Amino acid sequence: MVKVTFIHPDGRQEQHEGSDGQSVMRVATSNLVDGIIGECGGDLSCATCHVFVDEVSWRTLPPKTPEEDDMLAVTAVEPTEFSRLCCQIKCSESLDGIVVHIPKAQR
Repeated sequence: MVKVTFIHPDGRQEQHEGSDGQSVMRVATSNLVDGIIGECGGDLSCATCHVFVDEVSWRTLPPKTPEEDDMLAVTAVEPTEFSRLCCQIKCSESLDGIVVHIPKAQR
């Protein structure tokens, strides 16, 4: 199991576990994490699972695909270099302890 910490805009934190290969978005939606909508179900077509990945965790992620980069251009909150769509982040042993910050709004 991979531990994922979600930090809400108000600073509140919650930690959940995901299984190997499960998306961070699925971990969030399965545990009813506020602020992660995942409207498209992880099909990379809605950008409602935008998160800001903690800098330390961000370094361990594989690079964004051009499709993910395109979707980040339409997020409700301006993306940063640490922005990712959490439907594209798959839980793995190397990501155990990943920390993601939820933006104030999703589209």
